[in-house]
Parts: sequence; C-alpha cells; structure tokens
Amino acid sequence: MKKVLRSLVVFFVAMFVLAGCSSSGNAAKSSSKSNQIVVTYQLKQNGKAFAKKTIDQPKKSVVMTGLKKGWTVKASKGFITEIAGKKQNVAKKTYWLYTINGKMAQKGATEQPVKNHDKVVFDLSVTK
Repeated sequence: MKKVLRSLVVFFVAMFVLAGCSSSGNAAKSSSKSNQIVVTYQLKQNGKAFAKKTIDQPKKSVVMTGLKKGWTVKASKGFITEIAGKKQNVAKKTYWLYTINGKMAQKGATEQPVKNHDKVVFDLSVTK
C-alpha cells in the first residue's frame, strides 16, 4: 500500500511540474507573437506580379522593415533603387512605387508605418 501511495505522489508531482513548464512556454510564445504583426508584400513589374510573401515583423515597424526581411533591397538618397535584383531605370523613367491597401503611399518606405494585415504592393513601372 505504501508503494502505491508513493507512486501516486511521485506521479502527481511529476504531472504538476510538467504542466507548469508547458504553460510557461506557451505564455512566452504568445507574448512574442503579441509583439509581431503580419504584413503581405507583393512585387510587380509593369503591373504583373512576380513575387509575394507574408512577413512577420515587429509592431510599430515601417514598410522597409518587412521589405528587407523578404528580399534584397538597395536604396539611394531615401529612394528604393532595386528590389530582388530588379533595378529602376532613370533614363526610361522606370521607378519603384508602392501602395498600401490599394492606396498610394504618402511617405517613403523608411517612414511609412504598417499595421497588422496590411497589404503592400511594390510595382516597378514607367511613371509620367
């Protein structure tokens, strides 16, 4: 009888310890997730999509944060000049422009904040 009682005590103590470990792990995961947002980025050239990624990035981040997380990006004097190996061409008036949720951005990519579930589309196209 003592062996059965001792086994039950050991079993319940072990279950209590394991339950405590698993719940603290979940709290850490949910805490880190609550500091993240999800933003969808799409790249187009002359209106035709060629790449799309959903990027996890920190809250209070800007467009450029997720863009650089997803692709290789080059910029000069605050303007994006190349994304994923596709370059602007000043002579042909081809530039990278972007929209957020279907609206033209009012700020540069390094200044424009993003929110959870925003959709950012970059298009390399001729401007007039």
